[in-house]
Amino acid sequence: MIKGLYAAASAMLAGLDRQNTLSHNLANVDTPGFKQLLTPLDDFDKTTVLSLPKNRADLAGLRLLGTLGLGVDAAPETTDFTQGALKSTGQPLDLAIEGDGFFRVQTPAGERYTRDGRFTRDAAGGLVTVDGYAVLSSAGAPITLPPAALGGTVSVAADGTLAVDANEVAQLGLASFDDPAAQLTRDPLAGNAFAGTPGNGEVGRVQQGYLETANVNPAQLMTQMLAVGRAYEAAQQLVQIQDELLGRAIATISRL
Repeated sequence: MIKGLYAAASAMLAGLDRQNTLSHNLANVDTPGFKQLLTPLDDFDKTTVLSLPKNRADLAGLRLLGTLGLGVDAAPETTDFTQGALKSTGQPLDLAIEGDGFFRVQTPAGERYTRDGRFTRDAAGGLVTVDGYAVLSSAGAPITLPPAALGGTVSVAADGTLAVDANEVAQLGLASFDDPAAQLTRDPLAGNAFAGTPGNGEVGRVQQGYLETANVNPAQLMTQMLAVGRAYEAAQQLVQIQDELLGRAIATISRL
């Protein structure tokens, strides 16, 4: 009976974790370059199941039948790094990467990596992200646009070479990762950016005037949220049933 209570309660807690993750993904459905979070489920705990002999004192007659799960638990979150669709904006400093790779940016905590290409020019002429972090060149230095960039034509080649009025300014720093899910960790203090150690692999093509949309399917998220909500309600009812059965058992034993 207690085992059933554990199973139902663990399902409620796992449902809360999943609902929080789904809500976070839904809140970022319009954030360019956002990578959705996934919350896999794991066994909460397991207990052994034994068969009792007819003679309860005969311990040698105990037989192991197997294990019984005590519910589910939310495993550590993982990030889905599949590419989102590219959306045309027509803005010269809106950039997207078609294929693998990340933009290198400098934050107070160190170098970080992002797929969010909403770049702009700050008051000092530096190329910065929407959060104000400096965009780095292939040499690891902040990129500064010349004053002519205010009225000139800014062009970005597929390899990340940035030019103003056909005069090369710098080449965007692009980082590659063989296995982003294993090599990158989300930095909550750096906005839509990740921390990690890049490799020497190939990177994709830079597309000027485009932004990568979040790899989130709103319709799928709403369906998942409804399913999680119904599962939570079912687990809640099971907790109430287990509590009532436990109360009846205690009341019956107390009368013996």
